[in-house]
Amino acid sequence: MIFYDCATAPSPRRARMFIAEKGIEVDTCEVDLRHDGHRSPEFLALNPHGTVPVLVTDEGTALTENIAIAGYLEAAFPEPTLMGVTPDEKGKVLMWNAICEFHAGMAIAEALRNSTPALKGRALPGAVDYEQIPALAARGVQRLGRFFDTLEARLSESAYLAGDAFSMADITGFVFCDFARIVKQGIPDGNAASKAWFETIKARHSATL
Repeated sequence: MIFYDCATAPSPRRARMFIAEKGIEVDTCEVDLRHDGHRSPEFLALNPHGTVPVLVTDEGTALTENIAIAGYLEAAFPEPTLMGVTPDEKGKVLMWNAICEFHAGMAIAEALRNSTPALKGRALPGAVDYEQIPALAARGVQRLGRFFDTLEARLSESAYLAGDAFSMADITGFVFCDFARIVKQGIPDGNAASKAWFETIKARHSATL
């Protein structure tokens, strides 16, 4: 397997943590997003969308989405489980993963990509150029604040997002909470349950990679 990574970007970090939690050894190829490595003809031949992460499987399939990479690795390497065991657990992992993607990841992307001068004309990631919409930046910050409220409510009643066990959903939530600093946001100081959860995930070896 070959993993196409970018050390500074949140999306490949999610896959990188998942791979580390599984204890899998993969070959890694760093993609330099700052210098448009994701827009090179060679990379676009691999992933026409021009985004990372990408995992090329042993079968030669290029998987270009985090959920696909996680699903493949969970099936190929079932232990330790990161996507639940019972139907109920599997459903909750996928639900909370989606909540974190939509209400945190997309909110941060709105705030960052629609306000940063260096991203003018590049309001969406990938190979196609889109103009910035400044109003979306303000909305992104508002959405992120509501996500932190949702996170605190959940973690006040549960050790981890999907229940009693660490899962892919916690990886997604942790990475986006950490990356929120890029838009000068973060878990509010009064959100004790969220702060404790964040520090627990931060202490895992996978979070240091």
